[in-house]
Amino acid sequence: MRDIHIVQYGSKRIEYELSFVARKSLGIKVLPEGTVQVVAPTGSSVSDIHKKVQSKSKWILKQKTFFDRYNPRTPKRQFVNGETHLYLGRQYKLKIVQDKEDTVKIYRGVMILATKNTTPPYLEILLNDWYRSKAVALFNELVNSALEKFKQYKIPKPVLYVRHMQKRWGSCTQSGKIILNTELIKASKASIEYVVIHELCHLVYHNHTKAFYTLQNKLMPQWEKWKEQLERSLS
Repeated sequence: MRDIHIVQYGSKRIEYELSFVARKSLGIKVLPEGTVQVVAPTGSSVSDIHKKVQSKSKWILKQKTFFDRYNPRTPKRQFVNGETHLYLGRQYKLKIVQDKEDTVKIYRGVMILATKNTTPPYLEILLNDWYRSKAVALFNELVNSALEKFKQYKIPKPVLYVRHMQKRWGSCTQSGKIILNTELIKASKASIEYVVIHELCHLVYHNHTKAFYTLQNKLMPQWEKWKEQLERSLS
C-alpha cells in the first residue's frame, strides 16, 4: 500500500510517499530528485508516522537543499565560433573549421571542431561524443585510483557507467554499480575525484549519515572546497 501525505514546516510544504512493509522501525529517505519516501512497519498508526515525519522536517529540508545544490545546471550552448566551452575546469573558445573528417582538438585555449557539417545540432553531437570518450577514460582511471583508499573497507570493485543525467552528478547502487554524469568531464579533476569518492563512500555507508561524512572527510579532507568549485563552475 502506498499513498501521499503532507506535513507543514513553517512556510514549507513537505510531501512524502508512505508505504508499509514487514519491518521493525520507521525509515525516512530523501531521494536525489527530491522525493521523500517513508517506510513504516505494517500496522503502524498513520497519526504517529505523521508526527515522526513532522519532527524530522528540518532534516528533510536540509537533505532536499543538499540535493538541489548537487544537481547539474549547465547552461544550453549554441555551438558558434567564439563561444566558451569547459573541459577539465578550463574555459576554451570554440573554433569551427570546415574539414572532410570530424575531429576535436584542444590547443592553446582553443577548442577546435573540424567537421564536414557545421550546423549546431551536428556540432553538439560531435562534441558530446568527444566529451564522453574523454569521460569514460578519465573516470575509469579515477575510480581505480580512488579504490586504493578503500582497501580496508573491502568494497567490491564497482561497475562503472558513464551517461548524461539531468539531475545528478553521480549515483551508486547497493549492488555495486556507479553511474557518473558525462558533464563532470567539464569540471576540474579534483572536483571529479570528489564525486568519485562520494559515490564510493556509498558502498560503505548507503545513506548520508554522520558515519558517511566522517569517512568522506577522512578520505578527502577538502571535499567541500571541490564540491563548491564544481557547483560554481557548472552552474
